[in-house]
Amino acid sequence: MSEAIAVMDIDDDNGNNEDEKSVEGKNVAGPADAPDGKAIPWVEKFRPKSLADVAAHRDIVDTIDKLTSENRLPHLLLYGPPGTGKTSTILAVARKLYGTNYHNMILELNASDDRGIDVVRQQIQDFASTQSFSFGAKASVKLVLLDEADAMTKDAQFALRRVIEKYTKNTRFALICNHVNKIIPALQSRCTRFRFAPLDNVHVTERLRYVIEAERLDVTEGGLAALVRLCTGDMRKALNILQSTHMASQHITEEAVYLCTGNPLPKDIEQISFWLLNEPFSDSFKRIYEIKTRKGLALVDIVREVTLFVFKIKMPSDVRVQLVNDLADIEYRMSFGCNHKLQLGSLISSFTRARSALVAAAQ
Repeated sequence: MSEAIAVMDIDDDNGNNEDEKSVEGKNVAGPADAPDGKAIPWVEKFRPKSLADVAAHRDIVDTIDKLTSENRLPHLLLYGPPGTGKTSTILAVARKLYGTNYHNMILELNASDDRGIDVVRQQIQDFASTQSFSFGAKASVKLVLLDEADAMTKDAQFALRRVIEKYTKNTRFALICNHVNKIIPALQSRCTRFRFAPLDNVHVTERLRYVIEAERLDVTEGGLAALVRLCTGDMRKALNILQSTHMASQHITEEAVYLCTGNPLPKDIEQISFWLLNEPFSDSFKRIYEIKTRKGLALVDIVREVTLFVFKIKMPSDVRVQLVNDLADIEYRMSFGCNHKLQLGSLISSFTRARSALVAAAQ
């Protein structure tokens, strides 16, 4: 029986959750995770170990927690942007259900694994069809975790539909994906769906302050605000930027964060926007190209930041609509690898046309 239930190890826990230590009442990985604390990525080191530690989405987490406590856990479909806590929530559920033995009770398949129709018919079906050991009163069912489920082929999803239906008595399935429209309707209807939206700035800031305090980092308020602004609701991205910036500079400021990520500084965007709105075409082109080359800025980043700046400028609605539409076309063309000098000229041309429209409106 034990051979039939042998499963893959999960890649983010290293089997050391019993050697955890508590920092201010929250569980983080202890020294047993790695000989050197710097060797383990903070994304894994500070991954929530329980449902209470999940940073946001309290309504979803509380619902899943209640269903788990009452032993009424349904099949789950968690979807939303990356870094919003989907995998962390499911792993916390597994720990609550099975305790330290959860490795033996779950089967995790990620996008890096082969998950074609043969895997569904063999590996998943073999795991789901065997009777589970009971490690406690609430551990009567096993858990199959399919991360990045939207990468599964349509044939595999159709095969999985019948497997889910057939083995509901002793197995629960948790599907995690970024794009729910890539999951076939037959699978969606068999699962309870929860959408994990991008995290609010408040929750990201709170979690970052906790990590900063735990790691004893020197972070300014401007640096923290830059981290929150650049991560755009992605907690994984925020922690990765924080760790990489810390490795590059012991004093984490706003400028250090932007230099580490390669994003244009807000003052650079203001300067570029001033040139676009006031300088002649040739002067504007020469100055923007010079600062872009000198600071190693990507034109697509400049376009995105300038677009946000456009919304702050007071101008007639029709002019703003046309300008934003032109900027969207430029970004679309750059996604196909178009010449950056030509697209920079197109960017300046769009603002030149907008300036002419503003002058005409003023007269």
